[in-house]
Amino acid sequence: MQSADNSIYKQLPAIVKQYQLHNSRKATIQVINSFLPFIALWIAMYVWRDESIWLIIGLAVVNAFFLVRIFIIQHDCGHQSFTASRKANNLIGALCSLLTFIPYKYWAKNHNYHHGHNGILDKNRAIGDINTLTVNEFRSLSPFEQFKYRLFRSAPVLFLIGPLFYIFYNNRFPIIRLKGWEVANRALLWNNFFLISLHATLIYFLGWEAFTLVHFPIIVAFGTIAIWFFYVQHQHEYTYKAWKDQWNYLQASIQGSSYYKLPRLFHWLSGNIGYHHIHHLNALVPNYELARCHHENPIFDQVANTLTFWQSLHCIYNKLWDEDKEKMIGWREYSKMQKKTKI
Repeated sequence: MQSADNSIYKQLPAIVKQYQLHNSRKATIQVINSFLPFIALWIAMYVWRDESIWLIIGLAVVNAFFLVRIFIIQHDCGHQSFTASRKANNLIGALCSLLTFIPYKYWAKNHNYHHGHNGILDKNRAIGDINTLTVNEFRSLSPFEQFKYRLFRSAPVLFLIGPLFYIFYNNRFPIIRLKGWEVANRALLWNNFFLISLHATLIYFLGWEAFTLVHFPIIVAFGTIAIWFFYVQHQHEYTYKAWKDQWNYLQASIQGSSYYKLPRLFHWLSGNIGYHHIHHLNALVPNYELARCHHENPIFDQVANTLTFWQSLHCIYNKLWDEDKEKMIGWREYSKMQKKTKI
């Protein structure tokens, strides 16, 4: 879907602001129906770990979705949107991080940067986002650098190796050294300390092999699901990218963030993060209000970049941003462009 008239976009912030509502009852229910099933399935995996490896893998995938729900709670806490209390948000978010392996304050800082810079083609575009080059940038690279970028953008790296690298490297070391990140970087190191303490205790009582067989498959599946959702939300064909002097926040929010139209169960399991266009319009809208906001206002069906699951699979082929056509393109289309320039 191409961008709508800017006059329509200007109506949206006021509509979304009405749903910037904290609801203690909804927040409490979400904590309960996310944490309790996760813990129950974790225990079931531990008890049945010797029964069947396929049973464990199946339960790990299901439990990974509950870990996604826990991560969305952490995500909302980082935006201070989950509850009305800053202390409660920070406490809940920190507890979530001990299960998700994603450091609360460091990741929140990273993610809030993404919200303020989504779609800007600057040198720091990879902070909180998946690095995406323009056609001209890729064309100017050396053959070896092009190979590295092709490898990075391949499906096995992005969705299998990448999530583990992101969790166990990017979120374990204070890589970002920008001014103002000092507190977040210290919080990252404290998170590592508490993670090691908690999981060393579990390993001591449960055993290394049993713990690894139960928890590692959950983390792998969680990482893949989380990265896939984030990829689809910003790497769809007609997303939005612009250089800083031409960047428009409303376009970046609506056009640059997809509406991932899934069955209701999967919206529930993923904490409604598929309504990403609304989330980017106003990050203070809690996840439990996103669906209502979209469905009570038909204007969002007019402006949203809507993707079904089957349509989203095509996003795998999106590799480069074509500034002339203002869309993502794949390697096949890039090769055709190269042949034309040589003629």
